[in-house]
Amino acid sequence: MGEAPATKTTLEIPDPLFRKAKATAARQGRTLKQLVQEAITEKLARTEGTGSPAKPWMSLAGGLRHLHAENVRIDAAIDEEFGRLEPEDRQ
Repeated sequence: MGEAPATKTTLEIPDPLFRKAKATAARQGRTLKQLVQEAITEKLARTEGTGSPAKPWMSLAGGLRHLHAENVRIDAAIDEEFGRLEPEDRQ
């Protein structure tokens, strides 16, 4: 299966934004074209409700849920160790 047909267009992008985008793409080893296509795709997905949530930080909420049992285990170990301390050492 090939790529969808593409349309060439001209955009006016403020120079500082262009330089930042170009540098970001270079750091990631991608072309500016790839970066722009991904950015537009992600923005449209968020506004259409088909992608990540409208608030990017929401994608992190619950993202570490798989570590809950480990956190409980660590908390128990800490409580146990503090239980071994003498009261005067707790200050």
